[in-house]
Amino acid sequence: MGQGETVTKILDAAEALFAEHGFAETSLRSITGQAGVNLAAVNYHFGSKKALIQAVFARYLDPFVKNLDSSLDAMNPDNPPELETVLNLLVDQIIAVQPRQDDDLSTFMKLLGLAYSQNQGHLKHYLTEAYGKAFHRYYLLLKSACPTLPPADMFWRTYFILGSAVFTMSGVETLQAIARRDFAIDDSMVIILRRMVPFMAAGLRAHT
Repeated sequence: MGQGETVTKILDAAEALFAEHGFAETSLRSITGQAGVNLAAVNYHFGSKKALIQAVFARYLDPFVKNLDSSLDAMNPDNPPELETVLNLLVDQIIAVQPRQDDDLSTFMKLLGLAYSQNQGHLKHYLTEAYGKAFHRYYLLLKSACPTLPPADMFWRTYFILGSAVFTMSGVETLQAIARRDFAIDDSMVIILRRMVPFMAAGLRAHT
């Protein structure tokens, strides 16, 4: 087995087990067992469990943030876009990340929810250091599309939006099954993401 294949197997196993059981509850031995590699391989390629957790996030966020930065660079700062355009810009970057498996986005959203709900200070620090600049640029653009919204409301509503997105996308397969059964509709992941935009825009525009 080549080194690249070994790294991929470890990351695939870690991603699946972290999403299913949580970070603290998943041991390195369970990861190596599922990946079919020995413990020394994890230590050699990643050095620690914390570094492995960070690498799992980087595999999705590196291409996502690269796309986001490029899109932000292409925008005209003298012509602030409409709120729906800003929200759709983020959806565009999510769609642009080529999935390795059909449930990639759902799995990542589960991991993102765990990053906020579990005590992983190193991960929050890593995400801020590695991706904070790009997300701050996007946040400023979002604020410019909501010029009358007080800062405290902007903060809370942004996290309300994030929470609704994490909840929806982390359980999207179950929600798709309910929609097929109850409404005879078969929305794709892309359609669901687009459906969220007017809901998010309405939440940001609502009167205090």
